[in-house]
Order: sequence, then structure tokens, then C-alpha cells
Amino acid sequence: MSDSKQLTQERWIPVGVSGRHLHLNAADLAALFGEGYELKPLKPLSQPGQYAAEETVSIQGPKGRIDHVRVLGPVRKASQIEVSRTDTYTLGVQPPVRESGSIEGTPGMTVIGPRGKVELKQGVIVAARHIHFHTKEAEAWGIQDKARLRVRLNGERPLVFEDVIARVSDQFALDLHIDTDEANAAGVRTGDRAELL
Repeated sequence: MSDSKQLTQERWIPVGVSGRHLHLNAADLAALFGEGYELKPLKPLSQPGQYAAEETVSIQGPKGRIDHVRVLGPVRKASQIEVSRTDTYTLGVQPPVRESGSIEGTPGMTVIGPRGKVELKQGVIVAARHIHFHTKEAEAWGIQDKARLRVRLNGERPLVFEDVIARVSDQFALDLHIDTDEANAAGVRTGDRAELL
């Protein structure tokens, strides 16, 4: 975790750009890759214990299909697909902007793996932009869990994002999560920094 004094003075946050991906529960992982299959970590992500897996799948919507969609690990309680708004036009679905894990009433989609396919009844979202705060960093900045924040991205096309959700936990590492559409609009990449306003 970063030094609290330095964070309080600078209010800079690392940017993490999230491409389309999905999380799988144990039953769907088995249906797609075979009984007893375990995900193979490819590289760690910014949040402790989270990783991009070697495995990819295809997702099929009413209008189109996208191949090579990365699976993230570890396995979760519920399967969930996170796409950008641009992806939704290709797929032909209109998912809501939601926090990760909030999938009630969302569209479903067909997921195609090497050993089978799964018809998800729900679980497709456009992820709400959010900032992961470690508890001590949030305390240093006076930020409560679920607070709505503003951040400035000083990329090639600087812009300010509003309605950025604060997520606070002693399991988190400081990180702003935006999707590829948002990153492209601002001209920023993973590893750049955003300023909390």
C-alpha cells in the first residue's frame, strides 16, 4: 500500500483499463472446459489474488459473436460477462451499467468453450467505473465506501469522469477501473495516473 501522507498530498490514482472479460462459477467452468478443470493463471491483475487466466471463450449475442474473450480467476459464485458499450452493438444486447456482482435482471448470453457451451440467463453488464481503495487509503482521503467521486484523466484528450464509485476494503489495492471505451476517449492506458478531484 502507498504511503498515506503522500497519497493525501497528491491524490493520484493508478489507472487500470479493463478489456472485455468474464468470470465463471464452478459449474459453468466445468461445462465449458471439462469436469475438474482448473484455470491456469496467465498474469496477476492489480487486485490481490485476481488474475487473467490463459483460457479464453467466445460469447454469442443475438446479433453477433466475439471470440477470444479472456476468463479471469479465481472462480466466483456467479458467472458474469463484462463488456464495453461498443461491444454491445456487435453482440446485439443492451446491458445496464452496473457494479460487478450486481447482475439481477441483466441480459444473458451464450458462452462457447472448447468442451461445451453455456446459456447464461443473466450476467452481462457494462461495468460501472470505480476506484478500489484500501481501507487505510480511504481513511487518509476521507472517502466512504460507495461514495460517488470525480476524477481527471490527463491523457491525449483530457477529461473528467463523474459518478465514479468508491469501493473500500482492506483486501483492495488502489486502482481506478475504466473500460476500453472510456480509456480510448481520454487517451489513457493501464499504468497512467488519474487525479482525484
